[in-house]
Amino acid sequence: MSTINSEPRMASLLEWLGTCSPSLGLDSTSLAPASSDASFRRYFRIEAAQGTLVVMDAPPPKEDCRPFVDVAHRLAAVGLNVPTILAQDLAQGFLLLTDLGPTTYYDSIQAGVTDASLQAMYRDALAALVQMQAADATGLPIYDTVRLKDELGLFIEWYVSVHCKVSLAPAALEGLNQVFDLLVTRNAAQPRVLVHRDFHSPNLMRCERPEHGANPGILDFQDAVSGPITYDLASLVMDARTTWEEPQQLDWAIRYWELARKNGLPVPADFADFHQDYEWMGLQRNLRILGVFARLNHRDGKAAYLAHIPRVNQYVRQVAGRYIAFKPLLRILDELDQVQTKVGYTF
Repeated sequence: MSTINSEPRMASLLEWLGTCSPSLGLDSTSLAPASSDASFRRYFRIEAAQGTLVVMDAPPPKEDCRPFVDVAHRLAAVGLNVPTILAQDLAQGFLLLTDLGPTTYYDSIQAGVTDASLQAMYRDALAALVQMQAADATGLPIYDTVRLKDELGLFIEWYVSVHCKVSLAPAALEGLNQVFDLLVTRNAAQPRVLVHRDFHSPNLMRCERPEHGANPGILDFQDAVSGPITYDLASLVMDARTTWEEPQQLDWAIRYWELARKNGLPVPADFADFHQDYEWMGLQRNLRILGVFARLNHRDGKAAYLAHIPRVNQYVRQVAGRYIAFKPLLRILDELDQVQTKVGYTF
């Protein structure tokens, strides 16, 4: 949970809740932490007349509630199960939301779930993804070549230089930048749709009770952009927090591709072309994530993210090892892994 002005903000939050409609029946004494994330946002549950509600605390100027409100309306408009905004104070960064339940996909997987239940959950998620890609993306930030290339800089800055303590030779750096340019060019050329950016198990709620709505509930969509159509599929099947072996990735990718074609989404007619699209997008995303997780540890003191680095590294290697164009990247990964062992990092 964020400690930025935590006590003054709590007083302001309680005061704001007191101004909300009495018909909601809010019991401020029941306010309890629900979760926090990699940003400065944090969440609370509160008892209300019709059950529990969720309070979002997004402290300005670190966070901005307006994108959440905007994207929530876009997703609700195509029938997706997202929190309904019951009250808001955008200036202070407070939202009162309906509760989509206590259990994420990630929670269910960690607790142990049968394969039949898992497959049903992910079929629902794939259907929701296709539904989401029909949402209006007009006016959202564009995931263009500049932004895609900039994000890859996190891999060099935070993972290579800070985490692995390696300074790449000029020739290796040049080879890596050629790989980056190749990735960015292909990925930016994909058809654009609304992209959630973190469509994976921690942000999908397993909704099994009627009051929580249809499965899955979708959270953490405030960073949505207009971007490559394969981005969210890559997020789902190469989940940074849950290891999916390649046969399972492929099964879900085929199911998505068939559903997307059926619904008229602009995916390639040949699955082989689509497979390369989403793998290259996944490689780009996971290189960025290595940089992000290293930064969360070294800059923000959130060491828990280190536990996921080996999984993400393996996803990167899975794709990098399949295409000749990525040999320069593979050589760098080999060097980095040797350095990690040498200096005694353990994960």
